[in-house]
Amino acid sequence: MPKTLLLFNYDWDATATQALAAQGHAFDVRGFDLFSFPSNANLPFFRMERFVNKLASQAKREGWQAVSSQHEQFGALAAALLAEKMGWPGTSSKAVAACQHKLYARQVLEQVAPEANVKFTRLPCAYGEDVPEGLHFPAFVKPVKAAFSVLAQVVRSREELQAFTRFGAYELWVIKHLVRPFEEVCEKLLPEAGTAHSMLLEEPVRGAQYSLDGIAFGGEIKPLGVVDSIMYPGTQAFMRFDYPSRLPQAAQDQALDVAKKFLHAVGFTHGMFNMEFFYDTATQTLKVIEFNPRMASQFSDLYQRVDGINLHAMAVELAYGRDPWALKRLSSTAGVASSFVYRVFDERARHLPQRIPSMPEAWQIAQLQAQFPDHFLLQFPKAGHSLARDFKWLGSYRYGILHLSGRDAHDLQERCQRASGILHWPIPYASELSEELSAPMVLPNTRAIS
Repeated sequence: MPKTLLLFNYDWDATATQALAAQGHAFDVRGFDLFSFPSNANLPFFRMERFVNKLASQAKREGWQAVSSQHEQFGALAAALLAEKMGWPGTSSKAVAACQHKLYARQVLEQVAPEANVKFTRLPCAYGEDVPEGLHFPAFVKPVKAAFSVLAQVVRSREELQAFTRFGAYELWVIKHLVRPFEEVCEKLLPEAGTAHSMLLEEPVRGAQYSLDGIAFGGEIKPLGVVDSIMYPGTQAFMRFDYPSRLPQAAQDQALDVAKKFLHAVGFTHGMFNMEFFYDTATQTLKVIEFNPRMASQFSDLYQRVDGINLHAMAVELAYGRDPWALKRLSSTAGVASSFVYRVFDERARHLPQRIPSMPEAWQIAQLQAQFPDHFLLQFPKAGHSLARDFKWLGSYRYGILHLSGRDAHDLQERCQRASGILHWPIPYASELSEELSAPMVLPNTRAIS
C-alpha cells in the first residue's frame, strides 16, 4: 500500500483511519490536537506555510504519496496547499479558503443563489471596540473565520452584542492565534476577501437545520445524503444528528442545486463537502448557513451503519485521484443511526462540579460494550479555563457524544435510553417519540452550535 499523510487526524477521524489501517492502509499523521494539552501548546508557534513547506521537504523521504484531512481549523487548507505543492490530487486551496472565509462565501452566494442567502454584513469594529449605532437586531453574530461554531450567537440589542464581543486578554490571545494561520494564507490566495479577524452579522432565520454531504469528482457533484440536526429545546445547541433524513426529497434536491452553484463559482472541483442549511417547510424556503470544504467526520459513522459506505475510505480514494464511487459498499447494519450529544447548560456547573455528570467508570464502559457492541463513545472531560470558555463560546459544555443505530426510530430511542442509563447521563430526546418523529425541531432566530 502507498503511504498517505493525514493532517490533524483526531477524534472521529482517528477512529475511522485506525480501522482502515487495520485493513492494510499505511498512514502517517502530522499536526496537533487543539483540544488536549500538551499537544495544543503548539498553537502559538503554528504557521501554515512553514508547516506545509516542512511537510513537502519530508515527503519523499517519508514515502508519502497523497495527503488528506477533514480538520476544519487548519487541516483542510494545509492539505490543499501541500497537494498543490507536491502535484498530488486535492481540493483547490483557493476554493477551501473561499468556503472558510464566511463573509466572502456569503458574497459569492449572493451572486449565484441569492434566494438561498440571508442579509449579512461585517461588524464594522475590531475586537473589543465599541459597537457602532444603527445596526439591526436581532442578529446572528459569528466569526468570519472559525471552526466548531465557537462564538456564534443570536444577539437582540447593541448592548448584548457589545457584551458578547468584549473578550478578555487570554480570549483575545486564543482567537488571534486560531485565525492568524488562515489570515496569512488568505491574504495571498484571496486578498479580495478582506481580513478574517472580525465578526459577521447575519439575519436570523426560521427553520429546521440540516446538512448536505457530497463529493466533487471528475466534473460532477454528487450527494452522499442529508443529516437532520435536532436541537435542545429553546437553545442553539445540537442534541443529536439523525440519519437518514426526514426532509422531503424535493427539498434535498433544492439543497444540492444550491450547492452546485456555489461550488462551481469558487472552483471546488475535487473533494468532499458539507453544506449546512435551514429549511422552513411552511414556506419551502432554504437558507444556507455555511459551506465546509471537507467531510463532516461526525456523520461518517452514520453513513456506514445505514448505507454501508465508508466516507474515510472514499476520502483516501480522492487523495489519490481515484473514483470514490467505485468502492464496494459494505453491508448495511441498521435502518437508522444517530449521533447523540450530551451537554450541560447551567453555567453554575463551573463552580459546582456535582452539576456535571461524571465520566463513565470502567465497569460502565464494560457494561455498555456488552449490551451495545456497536456503540461509539467520545468523552470530553474539562475543568477550569477550558470549561469556562466552553460556556462562553458555545453556551454549554459538551461532555460526551454517543453513536448508536437501530432498526427504526422507535428501536433507536429505546436503545439510547438504555445506553444513557448505563452512563448515568440524561437522555438526549426532548419530547415524546410521536412528536419527535413528526419533524425536526423548528427554532426561530437560531443558528446551531456544534
